[in-house]
Amino acid sequence: MNREDYMKLVGQEVGVSEWHTVDQKQIDAFADATNDHQFIHVDPERARRDAPFGGTIAHGFLLLSALPAMAYETLPPLDGAAMVINYGFDKIRFLTPVRAGKRVRARFTLSEVTMRSPKELLGRTATMLDIEGEPKPALVADWLGLHYFE
Repeated sequence: MNREDYMKLVGQEVGVSEWHTVDQKQIDAFADATNDHQFIHVDPERARRDAPFGGTIAHGFLLLSALPAMAYETLPPLDGAAMVINYGFDKIRFLTPVRAGKRVRARFTLSEVTMRSPKELLGRTATMLDIEGEPKPALVADWLGLHYFE
């Protein structure tokens, strides 16, 4: 997609990913990678007994780290872009816990596009992570991506 057409998409939902299962194996691997072994994530028996979620839940940062893969499968690539880098977030809120075994998908709405230079485009995307069968999303985020052009 060319830059001009991309800029016309501001205010529109530009992609919805496939559903992805967040399983206990993935949660445990993330706990090992980040050294966050709080029982609500890694101890199904204790989480069922002592936490209000009915079992273990995914780390919020695990869910956040899953967004790039969902973006790659969903968002349109820009013609001539050599790369896109994660420029950060202006706002992230974790609204609903994701229980182990649940499926999630991301929705992306392009909210702003700024040409910082002829070779740099900064895109702001309102991002929502839906949980299958749940009325409220797992997270909402205002995500920034910096596209570099050749």
